[in-house]
Amino acid sequence: MTKHKTKLIAAACAGAMLLAGCGKKDETLKLFSWSEYVPQAVIDKFTEETGIKVSVENYSSNEEMLAKLLAGGGAYDLIQPSEYAVQAMIKEDLLQELDQAKIPNLKNLAPEFRNMPFDPNNKFSVPWLAGFVGVVYNAEVVPGPVVGYKDVFTDEHAGRIVILDDARETVSWGLATAGIPINNVTDENLATITPLLKDWLGKVKVFDSDSPKTAMSNGDTDIGIVWSGEGALLFAENPKFQWVMPVEGVHMFVDNLAIPKTSQNKDKAEAFINFILRPEISKMISDEFPYYNPNLAARALLSPEQLNNPASYPPGFDVTSAQLFTDLGEQASKVDELITTLKAQ
Repeated sequence: MTKHKTKLIAAACAGAMLLAGCGKKDETLKLFSWSEYVPQAVIDKFTEETGIKVSVENYSSNEEMLAKLLAGGGAYDLIQPSEYAVQAMIKEDLLQELDQAKIPNLKNLAPEFRNMPFDPNNKFSVPWLAGFVGVVYNAEVVPGPVVGYKDVFTDEHAGRIVILDDARETVSWGLATAGIPINNVTDENLATITPLLKDWLGKVKVFDSDSPKTAMSNGDTDIGIVWSGEGALLFAENPKFQWVMPVEGVHMFVDNLAIPKTSQNKDKAEAFINFILRPEISKMISDEFPYYNPNLAARALLSPEQLNNPASYPPGFDVTSAQLFTDLGEQASKVDELITTLKAQ
């Protein structure tokens, strides 16, 4: 976020907090979540057990989520920011501190997902799901070998590629390919990778962060860079869809539940967080969206087939050594501007 955007967010949230204190309190829990990430069965069961109604609205990037909070921060009680967005929102005092006494099921989280660097002691956030971004390809069409990003953006694959519509992700692939740390987003480094990214994006057929698996499944594309949960669903559909952890380097994302300062229903939000941390409920999430589950107790309930899916749980990959995105501050807008410009060319 730029300094200007930071001031706007703070002002918008302050105004929304004033509005939240006026009029009748809305008893519906408003969840603002990533697309294709919250099973309806989980929502229904929570309402059945607690009587609390839940409305769900979706977004496809952290930047979209922040922009909508800017426009109406009082509308949401729970959000699903990724690690670097949590870090930025803590810095700007946009999140409420959790009452952990009301979330006893925190004990079910694996040790490596507690006290993470972007939110020490889980004061403001609780992991929902984690995952990776990697390469998926149709082995019946693409002979291989495919080991990394550079194998995706070839002349042979031009016009048959799907990638995430996510500027931060795209820039990280270019940085990793150039041997630059993925959080070292300086003006100089952006200039270095611009020719590479221009070449890559010119070969892409589909930009899709909501459901990139669709273009692969229906045969519109043969190779792409997608979320690991999407890759896992493709592999489960047909093992011709092969998953690759890019040799240039892999980072892990951690999507969390957090409560905006403007929430009118903090108690209900904490009840929902505690609910999804129950092992059998967390397993329901994994059954539908097979990302890496931070809930160790829930993982114990998964089938061998689920645990052996190479996109969900990459064999030999140590999540404790995985790279995480950090807040870019003022450079974030430059990343968005670069990718927007290159896509328009």
